[in-house]
Amino acid sequence: MPLFEYRCKSCGHRFEVLVYGSKTPVCPRCEGKDLDRLLSTFATGAAAASSSGESCSYRTPSGCSVGGG
Repeated sequence: MPLFEYRCKSCGHRFEVLVYGSKTPVCPRCEGKDLDRLLSTFATGAAAASSSGESCSYRTPSGCSVGGG
């Protein structure tokens, strides 16, 4: 169940929603269906950290995990 962030083109409301299968989300404010899917802050922050050349504090099966003490 991926969590996506959207912005409604009708009213401008930004929201996050869990997307199940091929269901299309609707805006919780105006119930509009014309939505822009956005990159979440988490997704862009993780991508920036992995491409910035920071060293890994530990490795996970999927790659490097940045941070820690």
